[in-house]
Amino acid sequence: MTLAHVIASEVRAGTRRATDVLEDFLGRIATHDGDVHAFNTVTAEQARAAAAAIDAAVDEGRDPGPLAGVPVAFKDNLCTRGVATTCSSRMLEGWQPPYDATVVQAMTAAGAVMIGKTNLDEFAMGSSTEHSAFGPTRNPYDLARVPGGSSGGSAAAVAAGFAPLALGSDTGGSIRQPASLCGIVGIKPTYGRVSRYGLVAFASSFDQIGPFATDVADAALALGVISGHDPADSTSIPAAVPDFAAALARGVEGLRVGVVSELTGSRSGGANGGPALGDAAGEVLDGIDADVTERVLEAADALADAGATVGRVSVPAVTYGLTAYYLIAPAEASSNLARYDGTRYGLRVEGADVEEMNRLTRRTGFGDEVKARIMLGTFALSAGYYDAYYGKAQRVRMLTRRNFDAAYADFDVLLSPTSPCVAFRFGERADPMTMYRCDTCTIPSNLSGDPAMSVPFGTGAEDLPVGVQVMAPALKEEAMLTVAAALERAAPPLPKPPMVGVSGSTGAGS
Repeated sequence: MTLAHVIASEVRAGTRRATDVLEDFLGRIATHDGDVHAFNTVTAEQARAAAAAIDAAVDEGRDPGPLAGVPVAFKDNLCTRGVATTCSSRMLEGWQPPYDATVVQAMTAAGAVMIGKTNLDEFAMGSSTEHSAFGPTRNPYDLARVPGGSSGGSAAAVAAGFAPLALGSDTGGSIRQPASLCGIVGIKPTYGRVSRYGLVAFASSFDQIGPFATDVADAALALGVISGHDPADSTSIPAAVPDFAAALARGVEGLRVGVVSELTGSRSGGANGGPALGDAAGEVLDGIDADVTERVLEAADALADAGATVGRVSVPAVTYGLTAYYLIAPAEASSNLARYDGTRYGLRVEGADVEEMNRLTRRTGFGDEVKARIMLGTFALSAGYYDAYYGKAQRVRMLTRRNFDAAYADFDVLLSPTSPCVAFRFGERADPMTMYRCDTCTIPSNLSGDPAMSVPFGTGAEDLPVGVQVMAPALKEEAMLTVAAALERAAPPLPKPPMVGVSGSTGAGS
């Protein structure tokens, strides 16, 4: 499986044709996606035309860009002009936007080739990609297990070797959690670092777009391409985009790394001759598997061995993160999804009058999980309950930001598990609260708006991947990437999914 930066380098140099690269990946999709179901739509003919245009540019001596000829998969809640953008919902089945999302424009301008649109939990509401109107996506490591969610299709596409890069959206962990379960790299940037224009909204104050890749270098490359101020997005930050790739080789000597006690706990045995950290301080959240905790503590040991100063840090408000998020996000969703009423676009189910048409359309078009979150959000915003629920949740959000600010006064980056467990079997977490706890470790960074990413670091139960989460202060993605690159260098080799074959932990191979 060739890395994105290798493909781009070879295509730009003229030693490899973009059309040949594309056909290799289309062949993999044709052979294996029937089992995985990473894609809702494969844009083969459009991709062939784009790849041919890139080859023509190279032949004429023009540089197509830093992602020249790299096939990229886009989550199916990113608007793509003339290509169905469904959000994996019957409500938008077949809808074709009249414009491209800003990130789609940026990737295309950099020479990337859109290879298709990936499956997701309906309207990005889920942690397993089981809640798609078009059927679930399966984890390439074990087809009986989930890939995580909601960006499970994008994560599975990269893990299975269907595309070197993919974009997803992260509202409560929907990039990082599937990246962890699929054994790849996933980044949630600082809120406002990447334009949300053209992302179909779930919870607007949380939603953020970011990349999936097989290694940190590719993820940094893609992040650099999609970052930057966008006047079309009022939340876009007018900040310069650093050279993210330059951060990868700096090393962690002198960096201060804090292991979040509430999300990690203490190791049961010890590794490498003994623990680098003392016992956890503060309340440790239940439900984080021991093998996942052990991998995080081993990652902390590796950073200490590489020269970082590693210590414990308490961020007490993370224990309330799940509760606060599942009041605020559904409240925003109930407002955002009110636009799907059968009147303007998308599904319409005729009724005797407008009220009945609206009711029948929403009953038919939305799945059970979306309906549940709309109802929860509407209740939280209703008269008599607003202050008791929504208002209090917003105060917890502010407390979380303050707790993180205090932690970052002492540490440059923070470490925790990404997911509390490895990939679980379909139907294993049918209870909503059990499913929602999958986001325990990722939600806090969405509440604070700070950047965070998942990096594979060894395996847990049944030899399935474990992801370590690296968190950093707002607009400090460079420090985050420096630590992520060091973890990648120290990580034990990760087995690849059977359909990809055996290769090293960097994702390089055949």
